[in-house]
Amino acid sequence: MKEKYIKFPIAVKRGCGMDVHKDTVVVTIMGEGLRTQTRSFKTFTNSLVKLKKWLKKHNITHIAIESTGVYWKPIFNVMGDEFELLLVNARHVKNVPGHKTDKKDSRWLAKLLLSGLLKASFIPERTIRELRELTRYKTKLTQQITSEKNRFLKVLEDANIKLSSVLNDVFGVTGTKIIDHILSTEDYKPEELLQHVHGRVKASGEEIKEALTGYITEHHRFMLEMIRTQISKIEETITKLEEKIDEKVAPYGKEVELLMSIPGVGRDGAIRIISEIGTDMSRFPSEKHLASWAGVCPGSNESAGKNKSGRITYGNKYLRSLLVECGWAASRTKGTYFNAKYKSLVGRRGKKKTIIALGHKILIASYFIIKDKVAYKELGEDHLNNFRRDRLIAYYQQQLERLMSA
Repeated sequence: MKEKYIKFPIAVKRGCGMDVHKDTVVVTIMGEGLRTQTRSFKTFTNSLVKLKKWLKKHNITHIAIESTGVYWKPIFNVMGDEFELLLVNARHVKNVPGHKTDKKDSRWLAKLLLSGLLKASFIPERTIRELRELTRYKTKLTQQITSEKNRFLKVLEDANIKLSSVLNDVFGVTGTKIIDHILSTEDYKPEELLQHVHGRVKASGEEIKEALTGYITEHHRFMLEMIRTQISKIEETITKLEEKIDEKVAPYGKEVELLMSIPGVGRDGAIRIISEIGTDMSRFPSEKHLASWAGVCPGSNESAGKNKSGRITYGNKYLRSLLVECGWAASRTKGTYFNAKYKSLVGRRGKKKTIIALGHKILIASYFIIKDKVAYKELGEDHLNNFRRDRLIAYYQQQLERLMSA
């Protein structure tokens, strides 16, 4: 059988491409003076160790892996210290359609790797990766609590108890006392519940009495108890998570404090920003690369000299949703640049695009704050007006000079 050797200019002397799946990984090696070979391995640890020995035997230095779900992580954990590992975006390495097989995918990755055409995805250090897992899990549990509370309100509505119509927070002190009374007393009287109402509640006694007159059955009581128990369990889990997060984020206390100086970014937001982008800004060539990676900068789609859709790019959905939250919070701050920027843009861009723009600015500020270790400098709500006034003055001065010289 005739041996196959590469016949194109290469940037990496010896490398391999891996097409990773849940149970198998297809590997192709190629390089200078190396016969192109393709093999399949199981994804069990012992098989991956054999794969590592096989690659070292052929002096492989670089590995390209397509980022498919979480299946690349075991390979990274086993081989990350021995090879230069490039985790690449699947959208950037699509093969020719109609000719797709696992072997061809791995070979295509290897060719792109040797040609220097692959760009590695950002993989933070292990401490940041662990912190990221904790914060994402906490976010997911917080969303579950919101879902359970909504389900709780639906059961109350089914029992015709309109508690949410007279209280801003059903799960506050007043709401909790009223619900406890309802669940502990079978034949409760609405007027008895007025004793639990706090003085700051805006609704009148008659309105509250009407809202609490319902038809609650044993089934309703059972469902409400189950949902409250579930909420309590999730809250206990979140408390444990927060303790672990505080432990993991302790080495980055300075960065957290500096990020908290940004309007709209509290402690939780600062921790989540660090968990997503890390503290080593040298991993991003510039703040524009970070914004592109996060997916909060406009896309570029030009054809035949015409600019088409400029919608934001694909990116880190967890970071983008966080920046949207911080953007909304920043838009409500008083006397700040972000508040002025929101008012300036919302009329012609709409709320959603404006919030994305604020999130983009928060991310850019975070980049330089972490990189230079400096606090956020507030420009003030008059910054935009002063900036525009200076530009207008300069423009009219130029016009006046042209008229005088004419």
